[in-house]
Amino acid sequence: MSPHRVLAGLAAFSACMFVRWYVFNLQFSRIPTIGYSEPILSWISAFRFIVDAKEMVHMGYEKYKPGVFKVANIDGWVIIAAGTQAVDEVRKAPDEVLSFFEAAERRQQVSYTLGPGVGFGYHIGIIKAQLTGKSLTALVDDIRDETVAAFNDLIPVGPDGRWVKVCIQPMLRNAICRVSNRLFVGLPLCRDAEWIRLNVEFTIDTFIGAQILRIFPGILRPIAALLFTKVAASHKRGFALVKPLIEARLRMMAEYGDNWEDRPNDFLQWLMDSVEGRSQSPQDYCRRLMAVNFGAIHTSSLNMSQALYRLASNPEWQMELRAEVEEVVQAHGFSKVSIGKMRKIDSFLREQQRCEGLGVLTMTRVALKPFTFSNGVRVPQGAFVSCAQLATHYDEQNYTDADTFNPWRFSSVHDTDGDDTKYQLVATSNDFINFGHGRHACPGRFFAAIELKCQLAHIVLNYDVAFLEGESGYPTSRFINGLCVPADTELMFRKRQF
Repeated sequence: MSPHRVLAGLAAFSACMFVRWYVFNLQFSRIPTIGYSEPILSWISAFRFIVDAKEMVHMGYEKYKPGVFKVANIDGWVIIAAGTQAVDEVRKAPDEVLSFFEAAERRQQVSYTLGPGVGFGYHIGIIKAQLTGKSLTALVDDIRDETVAAFNDLIPVGPDGRWVKVCIQPMLRNAICRVSNRLFVGLPLCRDAEWIRLNVEFTIDTFIGAQILRIFPGILRPIAALLFTKVAASHKRGFALVKPLIEARLRMMAEYGDNWEDRPNDFLQWLMDSVEGRSQSPQDYCRRLMAVNFGAIHTSSLNMSQALYRLASNPEWQMELRAEVEEVVQAHGFSKVSIGKMRKIDSFLREQQRCEGLGVLTMTRVALKPFTFSNGVRVPQGAFVSCAQLATHYDEQNYTDADTFNPWRFSSVHDTDGDDTKYQLVATSNDFINFGHGRHACPGRFFAAIELKCQLAHIVLNYDVAFLEGESGYPTSRFINGLCVPADTELMFRKRQF
């Protein structure tokens, strides 16, 4: 083929791609924009979003609520629902129109960061069935036991009342990994230093890798994944650690079948016992274990660190929480029922999630078909749709004195309203969307809530918490590309002074 024909072909291909790009972006022209909407200039806004997402979304929310607006991201336009009615419309949209799974695949790049076929599948159903409601009742003792053991190891206070300095982020990632894996793989692997190190590193690598891969066009992502992710090497390390445990359980299942009396009650065994799981390989079990570790470690360590920073900022809050926990434990012991009665603990954590949570946006979807909001705004096929999480939570129409952290906001409302579930940490609504809302709300939030409440209750019962000398005030989190990154702050701990 002559060079002229090659050049002509490339020119024709480029022209077709430009027309396709132009026509696609033309569909967004009637949607109001925060930042630049013009070609080329919109990239400036996309890079601004990386460092200033919170302000950009808040500006759009205040200007266009109730309604929608758009902002540029490095991987395309995001149409943002502003106001509770728009949130409800996103919630109600069918999956074949606004897809949660396609959005998770494209935003988290799960095929490359967690491994092919691992981001979704049969383990999600297991989480919904086993880590909610009554199923968690039998597991609270394990959560409590591992919480005590983990903090005893990671916060080395002595009986002499001296303060010790603790770097919060690595301590919490380690503690939450241990507690979570007590329910994922059981003892002794949940305390194995290499297993903990692997899953913490995998969590960080997955989080960073997804943001890097989003920069690349789809055709280049397989190559970029080889360069910028460690998923294959991490899975290999993980399988070497968990293989003996899986093989031992397979032998017991083969020998005793349903009559295995001491059958473990953990996530690994639920995988192996499930109808879908029985046809899977040991490597598949390992990949799914590491996937749920990513979800548990990232979200819970973020939420818990924010809660500890709030706790350190006000000793009176520590005393009030301590009094509640002592009263409840004295009357009911430490159980799922008693944890449910710790309304101030619950309110403290829920208010913290209202004020910062996991990020600027939530409930992200991809339009598989054109979708039209009730105000007439049409979302083109292929577009991202999200809800403005922080702006919703700071809306004065939703929360009185929304700019103020009020630790008893939800326990006080509960006392006057009387509803046992409406204001709990795990409850979602059109004006509280940290866990999402509707059928795709986070399935692991029930386990996460018990884990967080158990840990916070243990800390206020057993420790005094303070900032380092000369430091005071809550260390505000940063938001990078719309995702919350808590301050990497040290705190002082000492054995509780009676």
